[in-house]
Amino acid sequence: MSAGNDKQDSATKPHAGAADGKDQGLSYRDAGVDMDAGDALVERIKPMAKRTLREGVLGGIGGFGGLFQVPARYKEPVLVSGTDGVGTKLKLAFQLNRHDTIGQDLVAMSVNDILVQGAEPLFFLDYFACGKLDVDVAERVVRGIAQGCELSGCALLGGETAEMPGMYPAGEYDLAGFAVGVVEKSKLIDGSRIVPGDAILGLASSGIHSNGYSLVRKIIDRANPDLDTPFDTFDGKGRTLADAMMAPTRIYVKPLLALMGKFDVKGMAHITGGGLVENLPRVLADDLAATLHAKFWTMPPLFTWLQQHGSVADAEMHRVFNCGIGMAVVVPAAQADAAKAALEQAGETVWRIGEVHARAGGAPQTAVQR
Repeated sequence: MSAGNDKQDSATKPHAGAADGKDQGLSYRDAGVDMDAGDALVERIKPMAKRTLREGVLGGIGGFGGLFQVPARYKEPVLVSGTDGVGTKLKLAFQLNRHDTIGQDLVAMSVNDILVQGAEPLFFLDYFACGKLDVDVAERVVRGIAQGCELSGCALLGGETAEMPGMYPAGEYDLAGFAVGVVEKSKLIDGSRIVPGDAILGLASSGIHSNGYSLVRKIIDRANPDLDTPFDTFDGKGRTLADAMMAPTRIYVKPLLALMGKFDVKGMAHITGGGLVENLPRVLADDLAATLHAKFWTMPPLFTWLQQHGSVADAEMHRVFNCGIGMAVVVPAAQADAAKAALEQAGETVWRIGEVHARAGGAPQTAVQR
């Protein structure tokens, strides 16, 4: 990650009218950019990035570009890329002063996206932009990014820290990032082999993940809850409501890469914006549809709380939130039980949530039955 600037022409005119009658030149610090703080952040980031090093990395943090060599074990490598942000979940992070896990959210949104096409994440780059750089806050954010990279087995290859006075309110920042992965051409997963009768497995989410927070914040405004009150999340840990709201997005990379090596994974859908009803169709041919059975999985209490306090209709819940399912996996029905057991052995909570069938003319591609 490089220490950025405000992306503007840094040339300035001398400031006239100094008390001693002489012109006094301006500095970048006078303009609101602390280059020393940026340099200090880079030094703090280097050991975090070092922990994410993996096969293929050719260069370290601080250069103009990150260098990566595709592993030689790939005969016909296809690069798969994905980019995303964290959305208005950042607003809650600012409100609650919780910056330690938002970086994992950032990584998860991209690596889970490229994973569904069978790709092994190789490296990740981030973009951190703020009005005034708070090195301690930025370090906490990047520590979460490094943690996400470790969880997904990819290298934190670089990034950009941009301090831009006047662009952001005090105490706020924005995040973006992208991941690049690789898959053998013959092993690309695109849903083209899915047929009627295939089973759909649902892997539990860790919470809201990073979608739907504009509605979440609207519900919070209406309900005005004490976010520090104990809240019994579905994992039984008894965390606070704030803990449940800010739980980082689960990263499914390692267990699903292992699953692909043992079972016939025909399609996967990362359940992000659009929920189950709009993400599953992205891997289904036009003549196929999926029926999901809500009674087959446990919707976490947090989603029930959101639905009740926001008076949100079932259909809207299914379009906006993951409702407890962070990743859907399509496998042959004959392999469903064994695949489910393998994922559970890897630490995932998994349900068999539905099946694929022929699509009737004009019917929606995904239906959720109560």
